[in-house]
Amino acid sequence: MPEFEEVKNFPSSKDDLAEIPFYTWDKFLFVSLKPIAPVQDFYGDMFSRISFLPVDEFVFDASRSRDYLVNAHWALYCENYLEGFHIPYVHNSLNDKLDYSGYTTELFRFSNLQTGISKGGDVCFDIPEGHPDHGKNISAYYFWIFPNIMFNFYPWGLSVNIVKPLKKDLTKVSFLTYVYDESKINDGAGGALDKVEREDEAIVENVQRGINSGLYERGRYSVKRETGTHHFHRLISDFLG
Repeated sequence: MPEFEEVKNFPSSKDDLAEIPFYTWDKFLFVSLKPIAPVQDFYGDMFSRISFLPVDEFVFDASRSRDYLVNAHWALYCENYLEGFHIPYVHNSLNDKLDYSGYTTELFRFSNLQTGISKGGDVCFDIPEGHPDHGKNISAYYFWIFPNIMFNFYPWGLSVNIVKPLKKDLTKVSFLTYVYDESKINDGAGGALDKVEREDEAIVENVQRGINSGLYERGRYSVKRETGTHHFHRLISDFLG
């Protein structure tokens, strides 16, 4: 700092720039202004589960990345993502690719995982021996990280979804695409992502209209299909306290 020669006790630690905690995972940086727990508590289960994938070889594709505006509360978008109930009824093309009976949800402390099993057995991950999913025809790993980030892993690569509240009834969802095997990008559960997103937008906006009607109070949870949604609500409740 120029012209500070006569300032006593300068510089001191209180004059330092603020240090922001961050964590590096391959080419990704995770940052938090006020972390409430180590990054491993949020992402560790995901790091471990997909450790067989060469994430360092994933290449960001700006041409396939885009933002969507959804006329609904951000939490409604997350709720929709976290339950598999609607897949057979809203996503006909996705339902043709996934075995709905094998669709599962696993809960972790600050995240959860929905696993999509390929109906036809094609366009799946090549999962090595020793991995807990070895021998399964998995075509998608859907990781949700509290409160508003999704990491969707497909045999072709990764779609990161960031859910950003703009207003109480307006949300921007950014789809960031990282490609590993372009030959598979239009096939399987990871194909037609724009179509699936538009279908999700429509159903989420319908839910928002239902809430705005003044007739909605609350619903019950499906033990089998809404464990992820219930997990999300419990976390929201914990932090709103």
